[in-house]
Amino acid sequence: MNIQIREYKDSDIQEMNRIWNRVVDDGVAFPQEDDLTEETGRGFFAGQTYTAVAEDTDTGKVLGLYILHPNNVGRCGHICNASYAVDADVRGFHIGEKLVSDCLVQAKAYDYLVLQFNAVVATNVHARHLYERLGFTQLGTIPGGFRMKDGHYEDICPYYFDLRELGR
Repeated sequence: MNIQIREYKDSDIQEMNRIWNRVVDDGVAFPQEDDLTEETGRGFFAGQTYTAVAEDTDTGKVLGLYILHPNNVGRCGHICNASYAVDADVRGFHIGEKLVSDCLVQAKAYDYLVLQFNAVVATNVHARHLYERLGFTQLGTIPGGFRMKDGHYEDICPYYFDLRELGR
């Protein structure tokens, strides 16, 4: 497997939707509840500051993706947010790490100063370990901040990364 992180192309939308929708349908990580269609997916991914895919260059298959966008506007517009999705069949191959690492570089290139995650579900231990290993700082815990697919509530843990630390 040869993984390349690159900006998405329109021809990737179908696979991106499939991967994204699987995470939405699992109901344990993303706040969205509705699947993307070809039309809504196209608009959603195009509307981000930057959208990238992880492609296996040996097969041409899209294995994951991320979206990068402002976390807020105006006086807080220098803070960005991102979401990551990896195909369930290839989790454990460090694709998420490649996506997050590329996202940090892109966020800095777009002149953001901080990358903030508002709602990392506390039980998403693989993502939390990855973020902490890459230098993200947990801000605390919000009790019951995420409604799981089965209706019970889990805590969420906001994280941030100071992009001004990159390249020092």
